[in-house]
Amino acid sequence: MNNVLAAKNLKKIYGSRGNNYTALQDINMEIEQGEFVGIMGPSGAGKTTLLNIISTIDKPTSGSILIDGDDIVKMKENQLSAFRRSKLGFIFQDFNLLDTLTVMENMILPLTLAKVNPKLIEQRTVEVSNILGIEDILYKYPYEISGGQKQRTAAARAIIHQPKLILADEPTGALDSKSSMELLQCLSDLNKSNGVNIMMVTHDAFAASYCKRIIFIKDGQLFTELHKGSSRKEFFQKILDVLKTMGGDNSDLI
Repeated sequence: MNNVLAAKNLKKIYGSRGNNYTALQDINMEIEQGEFVGIMGPSGAGKTTLLNIISTIDKPTSGSILIDGDDIVKMKENQLSAFRRSKLGFIFQDFNLLDTLTVMENMILPLTLAKVNPKLIEQRTVEVSNILGIEDILYKYPYEISGGQKQRTAAARAIIHQPKLILADEPTGALDSKSSMELLQCLSDLNKSNGVNIMMVTHDAFAASYCKRIIFIKDGQLFTELHKGSSRKEFFQKILDVLKTMGGDNSDLI
């Protein structure tokens, strides 16, 4: 299998000498083609720091990160911008949709910015809107649709340019339970049927149970990992057991 992501000896220190804080230490992890990986851990564990570094928003103090074979740590800012646009897709907790654009305009934004051929844009719009079940709301504005529809629009925007890796940051955080379930099922289907690679940071064991593998982080270091078997219910229980071992109940792991 090919590695979509390979992080080696990642370390992140904030602050100055004598007054510093180690947010991440000795992080070695890989995501292979076809994986849906969850990142979990207590508040302050380093989940957001890890996500920010992998998403090229922040740089590690030391270590390397290869995404699709390219070491993003060595890239200059203009290279990173181009890399982000072509190889990464983002789904945020608060949707990050532009209110002045329709669902379709929000969705095709990555393709528009990349000056993709209009015919290809049209083709991808039909494909992706059908996959995510938003074909009936393409001409509506974000304020006219539900939270679940907004997040599916955000997911459509994240995958429309066929990136190598989708980074989802608490994607169900602003959704009710029904919308959460629908979105998680969509992400799971995208992963299984379309081979979309996903890394999702979540504090929610139920959301995590849709992943194929969970990496747990505590105090900036890898704690353990779990692989899903055939049963999501059993996986959910195993996730809860690990969270209990880490200290604090599920609601504390934000």
